[in-house]
Amino acid sequence: MQRPDFDEIKSFEEFEKYYWYREELIAICKAHGLKHDGGKIELNKVIEAYFKGEKIVSEKKTVKKPKKTVKEPELNTGLIECGFTFGPRFREFFSKQTGEEHFKFNVDMVATAKAVKESGDESFTLGDLLDIYYGKKEYATYDRSALQWNKFVKDFCADDATKIFDERLKAAAALWKIVRESDMKKEYSHELFEKYKDRIYS
Repeated sequence: MQRPDFDEIKSFEEFEKYYWYREELIAICKAHGLKHDGGKIELNKVIEAYFKGEKIVSEKKTVKKPKKTVKEPELNTGLIECGFTFGPRFREFFSKQTGEEHFKFNVDMVATAKAVKESGDESFTLGDLLDIYYGKKEYATYDRSALQWNKFVKDFCADDATKIFDERLKAAAALWKIVRESDMKKEYSHELFEKYKDRIYS
């Protein structure tokens, strides 16, 4: 089934059948006077509310007080208070807390820090972020649907049958476009390739 225009869609259940890029969700929200910042999860929630007759609009930005600089961060230090970033200073802090010599922030930590900053939640601490790392708490989760395209390409290229195309990435993108604009599962399969290979351009 070909993806219809947004205004032709009658329910959120129908809307969810199709794949939408974040930029498309932002454009839809802007066109309908809805809140249009945040990640795909937040934007989808705004659109879901819209289908239920609720209009979520952007809040007016308030002037923020200048940040205080915290010399030595501790577990009870607020994320906003210390001006948290994903730089070496805080990587070293979490490296000490976890005992991981080469500490890496996970995707849920990244999504949470972004959500904390956007909401202005001054009660959220570095200790809370450590709990996110260990999976003890949940605040904001990474929108894993953003990984669908990456997995699709990986699976496409892993299929020897796709070697008939000189430019495999371009071919994968052409097949992805067919899938994205339909209500099919957003996954690659050899059967999918066989069905649509004549519509793919190398």
